[in-house]
Amino acid sequence: MSASGGTKAIVAALGANLAIAAAKFVAFAFSGSSSMLAEGVHSLADSGNQGLLLLGGKKAKRAATAEHPFGYGRERYIYGFLVSIVLFTIGGVFALYEGYEKIHEPHPLDNWFWPVGVLVFAVIAEGFSFRTAIKESNELRGKQTWTQFVRRAKAPELPVVLLEDFGALVGLVLALGGVGLTVATGDGIWDGIGTMCIGALLVLIALVLAAETKSLLLGEAAGLDQIAKIRAAVVDGAVVTGVIHMRTLHLGPEELLVAAKIAVQHDDTATEVARAIDAAEARIREAVPIARVIYLEPDIYNEATAAAGPDPSKTPGAH
Repeated sequence: MSASGGTKAIVAALGANLAIAAAKFVAFAFSGSSSMLAEGVHSLADSGNQGLLLLGGKKAKRAATAEHPFGYGRERYIYGFLVSIVLFTIGGVFALYEGYEKIHEPHPLDNWFWPVGVLVFAVIAEGFSFRTAIKESNELRGKQTWTQFVRRAKAPELPVVLLEDFGALVGLVLALGGVGLTVATGDGIWDGIGTMCIGALLVLIALVLAAETKSLLLGEAAGLDQIAKIRAAVVDGAVVTGVIHMRTLHLGPEELLVAAKIAVQHDDTATEVARAIDAAEARIREAVPIARVIYLEPDIYNEATAAAGPDPSKTPGAH
């Protein structure tokens, strides 16, 4: 995991969701509330999602093979994407369907104190899980806003848990509203409306998660600050005089591939260039420890030749 806290947040969320799911299903059995049924399925889906994240983290630790020479780091992205699919189908779509059915065939709640008591318990448990996720995320977030953290994080676990817990807390408030209005008015349609709102919320969160994990699956470059550090580390001012062009790619949350064409002097010997490349690789790994796969190709850079291309402004290294 990106940090021991990543696993800690997942385990905390898993424990909370399993307890909450059991309580919600009991409340549904005694009250017949569709909001409680939707929330119970939501918590059960969330529990499965945390299991998927833990499984993805375990599979990602497998050693590289001849068939997969860059390892299995992207397993974590795949399982993060599966989480969004589960949340969308099992959580969101089911809640929308159940809410639709309850609106068309509303009925008053029996033993309303069961769902209210369980929802209050669930808010406390989810609040604990959410607090753990926030605490662990703050150690990695730095000066980023929460939106920036979710969008830029290369490790999918903490953003997934954060969004799940946030969605769960908002969903609980919606469920409380639906149950409360049903009890106050005696009209079960409010329970169905609350369920529909929960479904819409889950679908929205699932779409956000899908978009972010899809970007990670396609392959994202290093952050701008990391790219700047790598460029500065490559150049020694003696043999390596500049970076002609460079590409970076995350092979996993904590493994970065760096490929660059570097400028050397025309009269440097092969031995000098080889030693300079070895030294540059060491400096890169010191500056950005997750840069574990590095390929540096030496070339004699000629500014006039580069600028003579069809579009000098887009010529690699021409500026």
